[in-house]
Amino acid sequence: MSVRMRCEKCRSEALKIGAKTTGVTFVGIEGEEKDKVVVIGEGVDAACLVVRLRKKVGFADIISVTDVDDT
Repeated sequence: MSVRMRCEKCRSEALKIGAKTTGVTFVGIEGEEKDKVVVIGEGVDAACLVVRLRKKVGFADIISVTDVDDT
């Protein structure tokens, strides 16, 4: 997900929101400008997560949703 984060407080808030989401096993920040939140887990509702990020942090957009094989 791409999230517009203006400061370190916004980054930590985005990580907290991702970690509190049901089914999440990993949350991290990536990207050259540290503007992408990576969420890995089972049964994660990406749309619901984006809505919560928009309310608390700012603009958020889903970049991609993929299945990860455990093999």
